[in-house]
Amino acid sequence: MDFKVLDSILEIDESVWNNLHHSKNPFVQHAFLAALEKHGCVSERFGWFPKHFVAFEAGQPVAAMPLYEKHNNYGEFVFDHAWHQAWQSVGLNYYPKLVSAAPYTPAVGPRLFVRSDFSDRPVTIQPILEALKDFTDEQGYSGFHILFDDAQSDYVNDREILCRHDVQFQWFNQGYEGFEDFLAALKPKKRKNIRQERRAIAEQDLTFDVLNGHSATEDDWHDFNVFYHKTFLDKFSTPTLNLDFFLEIAKTMPESLVLVMVRRKAQAIAGALMFRSDKVLYGRHWGAIEQVKHLHFETCFYQGIDYAIANGLERFEPGAGGEHKVARGFVPVKMQSSHWLSVNPFEQGIQGFLAEEKRMIQSYCQEVWQSVPYQKTEALLKASQSISKW
Repeated sequence: MDFKVLDSILEIDESVWNNLHHSKNPFVQHAFLAALEKHGCVSERFGWFPKHFVAFEAGQPVAAMPLYEKHNNYGEFVFDHAWHQAWQSVGLNYYPKLVSAAPYTPAVGPRLFVRSDFSDRPVTIQPILEALKDFTDEQGYSGFHILFDDAQSDYVNDREILCRHDVQFQWFNQGYEGFEDFLAALKPKKRKNIRQERRAIAEQDLTFDVLNGHSATEDDWHDFNVFYHKTFLDKFSTPTLNLDFFLEIAKTMPESLVLVMVRRKAQAIAGALMFRSDKVLYGRHWGAIEQVKHLHFETCFYQGIDYAIANGLERFEPGAGGEHKVARGFVPVKMQSSHWLSVNPFEQGIQGFLAEEKRMIQSYCQEVWQSVPYQKTEALLKASQSISKW
């Protein structure tokens, strides 16, 4: 194989890229990654530099990986502050590093794409990993990190690659015919609490419009852009997306967007942006200019569950963090990420850290499963394990 590093996703044809990953996941689509680049969402300003890795055989692209040079860990959701500090303590540079991820998106999806006619995937993967290691060394990066890959098990046979563990909370569709069917699967107290929250919102003078890229107007995107920025600024954080990005993806991938707009009479007061594939709903961003009790739960969780049931989606990933999601029907799912370090001065210490992190996540998940709100959990546990694969 020959390998090439692309400084922009625009250097590869959209159909070629999408045919390599042959996935409906919205966050690896060429249109999504291109919009991030074109509108400065991944850029020097935010410490994300595209370095997409493409493998060729006989001049034809056969594999690829979305890849970024990073100068911070913002927008990754796999936190490595301690590693950075450890490297600094011995006079080594932890940045720049390489990260394979969907920027600002802690959603499970493909990272190493292999063309579908290359059936022996492991045989294809290893030379790509070796080439990536060589590139990392040659360019002076501290290492590479593969985050939220839906095929992390592909890397475990490489003894040089380290595995980290974490947890998210996700909702699984158990063949529900409607929201009441979902509620019926819950324990009575939890069912009552959700009904009370929804009833409190129903008593407000509010309407909910569930839109996609076709039906959302430019005014809707202007309003949502305000909500999005307000959420980040209120938390003294950095908003990286912008109106031009939202307007572009509404045009280039309209069927992948689910925009929930909340209005009081004619005025939009809140909104949530979700994405979808053919099987999964992904909650991403939310904001409001009016504080209404339970509105966040209704807009970001219950409207999403309603949509997933109505559209026959199998799963709802609402994003990272948030143990409060458990009381609202979301269950723990164990996450993995893969890491290769060019130089590792703390090999024994990091191995111990990783083993303890895995043990803690395992214990935490077992504890949370004791408090999930469902009357029966066997099918849900099996579904969650099918995502984590460890």
